[in-house]
Amino acid sequence: MRIQLTAVILAFMGVAQAQENITYQQPSEAILKLADYERAPSVWMDSKRDWMIFSYRNTYKTLDELNQQEMRLAGLRINPLTNISSTMTYTNNLKVRKLQDKNEVQVNGLPQNAKIGYTSFSPDETKLAFTNTTTSGVELWVLDLKTATAKKITGAHLNANLGTPFTWQKDSAHLLVRMIPSNRPKLIDGALDLPTGPIVSTSDGKVSQNRTYQDLLKNPQDEANFETLTRSELHVVGLDGTSKKLMDQDIYAQMSYSPDGNYLMLTTIKRPYSYIVPLSRFPQTTSIYDRSGTLVKKVNEVPLTEIMPKGFASTRTGKRSMQWRDDKPASLVFAEALDGGDQSVKAEKRDEIFSWDAPFSSQPESLFKTNQRYAGIQFTNSDYAIISDSWYDTRNTKSYLLDLKTGASRVIDDRNYQDVYSDPGAFVETRNAFGRNVVNVENGKSYLIGEGYSKEGQKPFIDEISLKDLSKKRIYSSNLKNQKESIIDILDIKKGDILVSVQSATDYPNTYKRNIKNAKATPITSFSNPFSSLSGVHKEVIKYKRNDGVELTGTLYLPASYDRKAKKEKLPLLIWAYPTEYKDKNTAGQNTQNPNDFTFPSYGSFIYWVNKGYAVLDDAAFPIIGEGKTEPNDTFIPQLVANGRAAIDALDALGYIDRNKVAVGGHSYGAFMTANLLTHTKDYACGIARSGAYNRTLTPFGFQSEQRNYWDVPEIYNTMSPFMNAHKMKTPMLLIHGDADNNPGTFTLQTERYFQALKNLGAPVRMVLLPKESHGYAAKESVLHTLWEQEQFLDKCFN
Repeated sequence: MRIQLTAVILAFMGVAQAQENITYQQPSEAILKLADYERAPSVWMDSKRDWMIFSYRNTYKTLDELNQQEMRLAGLRINPLTNISSTMTYTNNLKVRKLQDKNEVQVNGLPQNAKIGYTSFSPDETKLAFTNTTTSGVELWVLDLKTATAKKITGAHLNANLGTPFTWQKDSAHLLVRMIPSNRPKLIDGALDLPTGPIVSTSDGKVSQNRTYQDLLKNPQDEANFETLTRSELHVVGLDGTSKKLMDQDIYAQMSYSPDGNYLMLTTIKRPYSYIVPLSRFPQTTSIYDRSGTLVKKVNEVPLTEIMPKGFASTRTGKRSMQWRDDKPASLVFAEALDGGDQSVKAEKRDEIFSWDAPFSSQPESLFKTNQRYAGIQFTNSDYAIISDSWYDTRNTKSYLLDLKTGASRVIDDRNYQDVYSDPGAFVETRNAFGRNVVNVENGKSYLIGEGYSKEGQKPFIDEISLKDLSKKRIYSSNLKNQKESIIDILDIKKGDILVSVQSATDYPNTYKRNIKNAKATPITSFSNPFSSLSGVHKEVIKYKRNDGVELTGTLYLPASYDRKAKKEKLPLLIWAYPTEYKDKNTAGQNTQNPNDFTFPSYGSFIYWVNKGYAVLDDAAFPIIGEGKTEPNDTFIPQLVANGRAAIDALDALGYIDRNKVAVGGHSYGAFMTANLLTHTKDYACGIARSGAYNRTLTPFGFQSEQRNYWDVPEIYNTMSPFMNAHKMKTPMLLIHGDADNNPGTFTLQTERYFQALKNLGAPVRMVLLPKESHGYAAKESVLHTLWEQEQFLDKCFN
């Protein structure tokens, strides 16, 4: 199979517009040997940290994998032949190992040409269920961890179009499985049908502010096909392959058993459907059944939610975030808005949290009322729960320790959630008697694992917290030289054993068991560095200031051969970045970059080019700040320009770069950034913008962190849109986009229309559309060609 790549070209030097179909190309050897590498396996463990699973997959997908049948319905992308997401990334091999052992064991009995998708440990964590996708459908397989043997449990009849198609029963011997109905109707192909009438949409006059969604239903045929592809029967399947139908066909969006295994919660999607929002906002009904499939109680009904109160802190009314309590046999926990779900309403309390015990014949019990929007709950193996709330406008988050016996609560932390320096970390969990993960409480104490960012650098830590008075004691702080240590878990706090990952700029991340009492580290994995050609590259995190005093950072790479003392040669500079909105200058200036992070080049950055003689500033800080009542985007352009100029000034002052040879690039919102920088400054020789949105009027009901709609602040939308200012853009730019972009707001049309505007206005621009690619590029051919396009473009700009 040979797929042609469409490249629309307007040469830089006044050459007439040309359009051509070209074949895929590969970059130069210096870049290719970094891009065409063998991917190390992913490693994950059971909750008890007994078993390690090593999963292997190819470095990239192939075009053949992308070139499959696909239906785009209600926000889904489905392969109708296999009944699983067409965007699925598969594993092709599994190995297992006990944590204390030295070598992995190859799993026997795996399917030929395995395409392993969804996985799940059994409740007793002795088995691993997984799906295998064949050319005709999805099968269910089970891996016995002790014997490292896999076997097929069902034929290719699973329906995985709504995600994981199975869940374990409590006995670890049976699974509840979504199966394709035996009487499923054929899909409707209306491409050649004469229309029977128009498609009509109406508005009832209520304000409805929705984001710009993709892949929505468009007509009655889509509705019928959506139902056909998402309807399933529920079967109880034993490990011996026996199958018994439990529930008739319906659209089962969620299914989960209570901790004691005696109740089953099912959420189903109902009509009417919508043509303006995806299936997550369709009507839903949640019901509780016993193990035999008998209805116990309908516990929630959610209507079609096309209309949402304005603002990110708004939510729908009624019961939401319904889940099983992890600390009780069969109780539900959920939230309800006290302010009508509307963030604009002044209210002392925003949400109320309820608990509801089986058999749900009594009224739910109120647990807690939050001052802000409910953000989650963690239960413990004691008489406490940890509740969090947050408020988007202020970026504030609070966590509370709730005494479940008395109802008393205390604030554990109260901070700006973008303030990484004050992040207290995450509570360490353990498995309780129900096999659920809960916060571990021993002798009135719990433990927190934190990333440990600070002004002095990153030092991951473990804190002991007393639930009696919430006092903390630091029991471990990582302080490795020229290495970064990430704390994965506590294995045995009494012995001092913890599980960590250690890496450096040139050492691939590997897992170790460390004893915090004697500092001894025992290696568990030993993956090698696949990017040895970067081993001599200079890497450091540089700090500099914007013209208004905001502190900025970026990771600087210099070629291995470059003499940093003599600085005789002034290098061309490549800047890669992505803007982030903040409500506070102090948090915007915090540093989360670590020079000891392993250098992992990917098509998502410019790091490759350090081996071609460029200086590269990766992940350059581009904060956009709006304090108080001022919104960040009120001064988006001036801040954007100031961020870039500060980076160039800093590297120019260090004597490394030729400031007349600077390129900037970014993906998605970073592409939007790039187009604006080239439009509003003369600081750059050229720019690379991938998969961006350039006309904000095509995302009129908010984008990124902007909550106001176009009609609230038309001047903001217009000023920020590179498309509206296309007549000002005269700097060479490379536009790249996947022609099947699935990201809300970044339709491929955004790049096509922007290119047309630039072309007709005489700007030097090249557009490349990658066949079959979504927002992120997956096929090897696409990734290598993207690198080739960027290489050719940069060589032309700087030579």
